[in-house]
Amino acid sequence: MDIRDLYQELIIEHGTQPRNCCVLENANSSAEGFNPLCGDKVCVYLKIDNVTIEKATFTGAGCAISMASASLMSEAISGKDISEILDLSLRFKECLTSDSAPPLPGKLAAFAGVREYPARVKCATLAWHTLEAAIKKSASTITTEAL
Repeated sequence: MDIRDLYQELIIEHGTQPRNCCVLENANSSAEGFNPLCGDKVCVYLKIDNVTIEKATFTGAGCAISMASASLMSEAISGKDISEILDLSLRFKECLTSDSAPPLPGKLAAFAGVREYPARVKCATLAWHTLEAAIKKSASTITTEAL
C-alpha cells in the first residue's frame, strides 16, 4: 500500500469518526470558526493551565478534511505547551501552502497532500486558526474569508 493511500485512509477515518468531538465541560477558553466557502463550522474548547493546554476538544460540522484536521489537532496538542502548539500551528499552515516546508510530525503529515488542492487548504486550516483564537481568547468568530 502506498503511503498516500494510508494518509487518505487516516483523513477519512478521522473525518467520519473524529476523536475528542464534544463540548469540554471544564473549558476555560473557546473560539468559533466558520468557512463560508464550503460551510465548515468548528468550535474549539480548551482547558488551559498556565502555559499548558491540558485538554482540547471540538464540535463542528463540515467536510472530512475539516473534521479530520480538528480531530488530529485535538490529539496532537493536548498536554503540550502553548508556545510549542503555536509553533506547530504555524508549521501546519506552512506545510499546506509551501512546497519547501519541513514535513509535519506524526499523523499530521497526512495533510501534506492537501497542498495539491488549494480550495481545500482553508478546510484543513480552519481548526488551527480557531485554536489560535481560543488561545488568544478572541471573542469574534474566525472566518476563512479573513485569512
